[in-house]
Amino acid sequence: MPTAVQVKQTGGPEVLQLAEVEVGAPGPGELLVNVSAAGVNYIDTYQRAGIYPIELPFVLGLEGAGTVVSAGEGVTGFAAGDRVAWQGSLGSYAERKLVPADVAVKVPEGVSDEVAAATLLQGMTAHYLVASTYEVKAGDDILVHAAAGGVGLLLIQLAKARGARVIGTVSTAEKEQLAREAGADDVIRYDQVDFAEVTRELTGGEGVAVVYDGVGKDTVDGSLASLKVRGLLALFGAASGPVPPLDPQRLNSGGSLYLTRPTSAHYTRTKEERDWRAGELFSAIADGSLDIRIGARYPLANARNAHEDLQGRRTTGKVLLIP
Repeated sequence: MPTAVQVKQTGGPEVLQLAEVEVGAPGPGELLVNVSAAGVNYIDTYQRAGIYPIELPFVLGLEGAGTVVSAGEGVTGFAAGDRVAWQGSLGSYAERKLVPADVAVKVPEGVSDEVAAATLLQGMTAHYLVASTYEVKAGDDILVHAAAGGVGLLLIQLAKARGARVIGTVSTAEKEQLAREAGADDVIRYDQVDFAEVTRELTGGEGVAVVYDGVGKDTVDGSLASLKVRGLLALFGAASGPVPPLDPQRLNSGGSLYLTRPTSAHYTRTKEERDWRAGELFSAIADGSLDIRIGARYPLANARNAHEDLQGRRTTGKVLLIP
C-alpha cells in the first residue's frame, strides 16, 4: 500500500507519522494521482496543532503535483498520463492521492512537477493579494513582511511587475539578500530597527498603501502604524501566533484604515477563477518573469523535520516533501 503522513492526534511536529494508507479507485469527479511532490505550508502546522480542527485521523497537505493514473466517472479534460497540480485538497503528503478534478489544473510544458507543487498555494495567495485583496498599481508603496519566505518572494515579484515600490522586512542578512534579489526596493531588518518608523521615513512620512502581513501577532501593531491614510492591512497569516482582539477605534485613529483577514478559499471559489490565477502564474514562470525558489526538499518520511524548520523560521522560499 502507498504511504502517507498521518495525524492521529493533534500536537507538535512529533505527531507526524508515516503510515500505510489505502487509496481506492477514483470516484465520480475524481483523479487518482501518483504524487511527485507535496508543498509544505503554514496552514499545515495549524491543522496539525488543532488550531484548525479536522476530524482525526487525517493525512496532512493541501498542495501537490503529480501524474494522473486514472480518472473517475464524469471527469472531462484530464486523462491518464497528464501532469496536474492542485491546492486546497487535503491529503497531499502522500505517495498516491485522490484529487477532485475541479481543483486540479494541468501543468504546462516548461514547468516541472516540483515547481508546480511549489507554486499553487503560495502562488495563488500572492496572486489574490496583489490582484484582488488590494489591486496593486504602478507607483504604490507597499510593505511585505517575511519578504524572503515562500509567499514573500512571490509578492515582491508580482508587485514589482505591476509597477509598485516594494519595501520588505526580514530577520537575517541572508534573507535580506534573497529579498533584494527578488526585486525589493528597500529591505528592513526588523530584528534591528523599528520597521514602522523606517517605513514612514522611506515614504516621506506618508506610509504605505497596503501591508501584506503573514506574521501576525508580532507585527500587527507596527503594520497598522505603517499605513497611510485609508491604507489597508491584509492580514493573511499568523506565523508568530494569532492576533489578539482588536478595537475597531484603532482603525479610525490610524487614519480610517482598512483591515481584512483573507483566505485563499474565498478567492478561488470557481474553477474559472482558479484557472485564471494558475494560468497567470504558470505563464509567468514559463517566460522567466516569475522565479519560484525551492528552499528545501525533504523525504516524505521527514515531514517532522520540515515542520520544525518551517516553524523555526529556518527556511527560505518553498519547502517540499518528496515521496
